[in-house]
Amino acid sequence: MGNGRSGRLGAGLGLALTALVVSSADAGPSVAFINPGKQDEPFWQDAALAMQEAATSLGIELEMLFAERDYLAQISLTREVAERPRQLQPDYLVLVGDKRTLFEQLELAEGANIQSFVAYNTVQSDERAVLGYPRERYAFWLGSLVPRAEDAGYLTARALVEKARSRGLSNPEGIIEVLAISGDRATDSSNRRNRGMQAALAEYPDVQLRQLVHGDWRKDKAAEQARQLYLRYPEARVLWAGSDLMAFGAIDSLRQGGGVPGQDMLFSAINTSEEAMQALISGELGALAGGHYLTGVWALVLLYDHYHGLDFAATEGTELERPMFMSFDSDSARQFLERQSLTGTTVDYCHFSKVCNSAREDYDFSLKSWLEAPVHDQ
Repeated sequence: MGNGRSGRLGAGLGLALTALVVSSADAGPSVAFINPGKQDEPFWQDAALAMQEAATSLGIELEMLFAERDYLAQISLTREVAERPRQLQPDYLVLVGDKRTLFEQLELAEGANIQSFVAYNTVQSDERAVLGYPRERYAFWLGSLVPRAEDAGYLTARALVEKARSRGLSNPEGIIEVLAISGDRATDSSNRRNRGMQAALAEYPDVQLRQLVHGDWRKDKAAEQARQLYLRYPEARVLWAGSDLMAFGAIDSLRQGGGVPGQDMLFSAINTSEEAMQALISGELGALAGGHYLTGVWALVLLYDHYHGLDFAATEGTELERPMFMSFDSDSARQFLERQSLTGTTVDYCHFSKVCNSAREDYDFSLKSWLEAPVHDQ
């Protein structure tokens, strides 16, 4: 299905290479998610597993289609879904629109009369004239949900600077030199993380961002970029990274040069992978923020309510932006890993639904609320 480089939730998650479908006796909506990442990519793997758990909890039939970081595959997979016979099409199609593919994807979904929802990214300002707003030009485009991505950049950069100050990691002129490896130039979430990082650094007169490069979310590319940055700025002792994989690439380069992460250089990362949590606990990472991997889960909650007659647009609007990130320390990292390691139980996602939980008045999509949510047997 799609082109040869795409795939379904499969071996990377220990499941068969067939469509992931979960359901319950209480039939709910069917949802297909065009996942832009790779099946073995920690962030998108965590996102897929969390969506699987939420779908099971809510009685949603979920199909996961991986584009394997091929932006053209995002389009071809959307086309494949749109060209199915009507009885095989999902009730909802969740899109990410990575690498500016949203126009083509919305066109395909609209042409097939499939209700669509955008998660993780949103429309960038220079796309607005063409795409408009949900439920206008594209009547079947229901809305979007994005994490407040600036928070991730701000929280990690501020934590890094405070730690660098406490350790006296400034150059002979008293300046803390910061290096930064961003995701990419084209993705909204990447640009917003950068803005948050830059806003935090601007609060400190003794901090200077020496250079920002784009690692395209790749560990190998970030490793090579970091190697060059270390040579170019030998007085720098702080490196901010837009993801955990890129941070680990930069850490590998430091080690190869004989440096010790957490001592010779402070690193930050964004994401909630087990490796990132363990690196924070061990001190290899000096700052870590995450929680946005659950954006797809929260999209399922909104679509569950929509399917059952409660349209989120009535109270929330069509373009939702919510705080989802939290800054971790070693204690909260351990708490997160304990919640992730639960066996035989899962988070009760009905707790977050207004339809399923009549006591709920407002949607709460924070990671803190997820950590404190009730669980039930799988």
